[in-house]
Amino acid sequence: MAEKQGREPECPVCWNPFNNTFHTPKVLDCCHSFCVECLAHLSLVTPARRRLLCPLCRQPTVLASGQPVTDLPTDTAVLTLLRLEPHHVILEGRQLCLKDEPKSRYFLRQPRVYTLELGPGPGSQTGPPQDVAPTTSPSPSPSADSLRGCFRNPQFRTFAYLLAVILSAALLLIFSIFWTKQFFGGVG
Repeated sequence: MAEKQGREPECPVCWNPFNNTFHTPKVLDCCHSFCVECLAHLSLVTPARRRLLCPLCRQPTVLASGQPVTDLPTDTAVLTLLRLEPHHVILEGRQLCLKDEPKSRYFLRQPRVYTLELGPGPGSQTGPPQDVAPTTSPSPSPSADSLRGCFRNPQFRTFAYLLAVILSAALLLIFSIFWTKQFFGGVG
């Protein structure tokens, strides 16, 4: 990884600045760092998927059987320099997936899953390859639409019960104020 003074570190293949999502810096055996997206593309087009050649020095990095490039070590020095915490990105088929977990345990939203399509599979193109930018799209997790799934979460249950108690107390207070006004307004 070459970096100039005063500039953010960037992937030497795609020239995008490193981040903690799809451009997470991963280290090869030769100690060069590349973003996980470029390494995923490289692993999908390499005939021997267990062996990655470094785009800079051509030194091979051998992956264990079934090990995706997302399991390569993260360059934590770069993330520390950028003041970022690493996220866990996984490779599923031809998609990079990132599960965005809520930061606080009291923050009651379902995690979102972001995917990055790495392109069509081999043999699925009918014409010449086109220059199409990869798309990033959030897709809700399977239990996000399920009300039952929400109520299985004890934090959500506590929140729902507390909200019901507060709303009941507020309605009782409002009705008691109107009832008192009507009672004292009609007596005088």
